[in-house]
This record gives sequence, C-alpha cells and structure tokens, in this order.
Amino acid sequence: MERIIIVANQKGGVGKTTTTVNLAAGLVQLGYRTAVIDLDSQGALTISLGFDPYTTRPSTYNLLLEEEITFVDILKDTGKNIDLAPANAELIAAEYKLYTRPDRTSRLRATLQLPRQPYDFILIDSPPNLGLVTVNGLVAATELLIPVATNYLSMRGVRSLLDSVWLIREKLNPQLKLLGVLPTLVHPKATHAKSAIYEMQTVFKQKVFQTHIPYDDIAATAPAMRKTILEYAPNSAVAAAYLYLAKEVSRAE
Repeated sequence: MERIIIVANQKGGVGKTTTTVNLAAGLVQLGYRTAVIDLDSQGALTISLGFDPYTTRPSTYNLLLEEEITFVDILKDTGKNIDLAPANAELIAAEYKLYTRPDRTSRLRATLQLPRQPYDFILIDSPPNLGLVTVNGLVAATELLIPVATNYLSMRGVRSLLDSVWLIREKLNPQLKLLGVLPTLVHPKATHAKSAIYEMQTVFKQKVFQTHIPYDDIAATAPAMRKTILEYAPNSAVAAAYLYLAKEVSRAE
C-alpha cells in the first residue's frame, strides 16, 4: 500500500529538506520504490537532487495550477532511483493564485489520485509556513513527519503546527496521522539537546523516533555536490542515522 508522508514544520532550519532527501535515499537502499515532491519555492530538494529550480519546467507550480498537467508530466529521473517532482521559483506565486480556486486545498491530492506508476513511498518536502501550498501537502498526505531541531524555540512551534494539522484532519483529511517527531541537529554532548529530546519524549511519548539525527557539516556539503548524504559520506554517523530512520519508517504501521 502506497504511503504518502509530508515532512513539515513551519519553522525553517530544522532539517526538513535534509530529512526528505536522505530518508528517500534510505528507503531506496532498503529496496522501496520512492518519489519525492518539492513544494518549497526555494527548491532546496530540487537542487539536492541535481536540478536547477530556476530553469526546471514543468514543476509543482504547474501541477497545482494547471488542470492539464499531471504528476507523471513533471517527474524527473534523478539517476538515484528517486523520482522527483521538482519545484521552481514560480511556486512562490502559487499561494496567491490558489486562493481564488474552489479546490485550492486539494489540487495535489487530486492529481496524485490519477492513474500513474505506484510507489511504496511518496515524500513531500514542504515550505516553512502553513500557507495553501503546505495545506495541499497535508491534504494529500496520509502521514506527517515533523523534524524538530533540539532547541527550546523549535519545540514551541510544534504545538501550534499540530493545532493546525488536527484542524486540517478534522475538516479536510481524516486519514492524516502523525508518523513521528524526529529530533534533528543533535549535538550529543550539549545539555540543551538532551533537555529538548526529553521534552519531546514527555509530550509525544512513543511518537518520538528512536533515531536522532546528529549535527554534521556534511548535511550542508552533500547538497552542494548534488549528492545525498548516503552517497557523499556513507560511513558517517548522519548517514547511518538516516538509514536507521528509513528502517523505522518502513516498519511503522
């Protein structure tokens, strides 16, 4: 059964794109058919997989706004066994153009329901806000993964995110469930990191992943080389963490 997972947090700099691309790479390594969707106008996921968000067309902008464009039409072969629905800079205008449409919250879900190649996993990378583009991702998804940097301010944003998510679930997508909260940018020796993880476990209990993603400069270097961390530094601690996360996600019910 196909699983559609949105990686979301309205706070930027928590590792959403890094998690999306490297979780996808881990799932591929485990043998799963995997696609990723870039819904962020900055196109970091698109860049990480080797495409230029300023020149790549068609993109998720066209997918959200043009009836004749389907998911299949925009898919790119990344050469990594990951199919990519890319973003480009036009996506920033989608918020305004979607607003006047009666189907403004369900465009992505509608196109994913059209006939196409099935996947085991589709991962959605979302922008750092709760606008209509992110709502489209939440309405299309079946599961929500929340990366949370291990600091005090990041935890404060999760509760407001979940308030919005549960409202979307109640009104627009009753299938949406919380897959898990993922501690990211973890400095193993930092007291504040341990405190943040403890708070996550206190609030979200078994919904906090056993995997904790360590802080590592490799996470910034690998995208510049157009590689996933699992390709660029396969023996690193952060690569091992993302592979373990893929195993956790694949086992989740």
